[in-house]
Amino acid sequence: MKSVLIIGLGRFGTHIARKLSELNHQVMAVDVDEERANAILPYVTNVQIGDSTNEQFLRSLGVRDFDACIVAIGDNFQNSLETASLLKELGAKKVIARASRGVQEKFLLKCGADEVVYPEKQLAAWTAIRCTSDNVLDYVELDGEYAIFEVSIPREWDGKTVIELDIRKKYEINILAYRDDGKLNMNITPETVFEEGDSIYVLGHPKAIQKCFRI
Repeated sequence: MKSVLIIGLGRFGTHIARKLSELNHQVMAVDVDEERANAILPYVTNVQIGDSTNEQFLRSLGVRDFDACIVAIGDNFQNSLETASLLKELGAKKVIARASRGVQEKFLLKCGADEVVYPEKQLAAWTAIRCTSDNVLDYVELDGEYAIFEVSIPREWDGKTVIELDIRKKYEINILAYRDDGKLNMNITPETVFEEGDSIYVLGHPKAIQKCFRI
């Protein structure tokens, strides 16, 4: 269990708070809007109403005690920037901030953020890949070099084993798991046999995966 401070309770911050709560982490949520704060109250450990650009208020939260501080402010970049900077000055262990444009990411990293998330960019990449291929079921970009795809197995793979397909040698792609009748199975061996209707999780360079599965 980890303790997380979330500042900003728009849609993005609210979704994070609720998901962290589902995962049984301790969450303190902060927003200047009382209505937003009250709405998230049933899902988090604690809620505070206040201005995160106010150093005295931020200090009162005990930011050093949290494993991570997430700046999820989406409607005022200046406030987001000031909040990230203050959190770092007050000794926050880890500051994760939201950006909506590339230039914001650069400023946030310079002003104290340890990591920057770019939800619109990440969702755009996922949507572009998902909507242009019938057999891509899910997609997670790990960095500029590697990604994890969930793909439906090609028809010609029906009845073939992992060793027969040998995609690791041919494409430098690793098979992480497969899904059969909705059940995830991570016990992959060279003798694992795939059947039509299965989907698999593969890790590799996006271009290699696209080539292998004709995406």
